[in-house]
Order: sequence, then C-alpha cells, then structure tokens
Amino acid sequence: MCKMKDVCVGIKDLNFTAHRGKMWVRLTDGREIIIPVSFFPDIQHMPVREREKWMVLDDQYFTFENMTRVYSVLDLLKAA
Repeated sequence: MCKMKDVCVGIKDLNFTAHRGKMWVRLTDGREIIIPVSFFPDIQHMPVREREKWMVLDDQYFTFENMTRVYSVLDLLKAA
C-alpha cells in the first residue's frame, strides 16, 4: 500500500451521493473525510451518474471511467 513516498494510507471507498456537493472518502486507516467537489473542477463538471463510475488504482489513486486524469490520496489529503 505504501507506493508513494511518505504516504502509507490508501483509498477504500468514495461516495458522491451521501452529501450534496461533497465527496465522502473512506481511507484504509479508518479515517473518513468529506471534501467539497468544487475543490476538483473536473469532477464537479461531471454528470452525477458519471461520478458513480469511479475506480481505485493501487490503493492510492482514483479516476473515473470517462476521465483521463488520475487523482491521488495526496490530492484528497491536501483538500481536506
């Protein structure tokens, strides 16, 4: 899981419907963070249905089915 230097936490789950306008993230160390989707303009401009087509890569990255950009757990922690 510790693929990035100095980062030994991963992404376990994402949810875009639990809190309107926010992204809920559960990390592998048990923490849960809620981040405004506005911090990620690419995600904010996606249709809601497309946001549900996310995938976690190597525990520390996530992207979406119709997106070329890949976000990291560091992106989430910086926004939180």
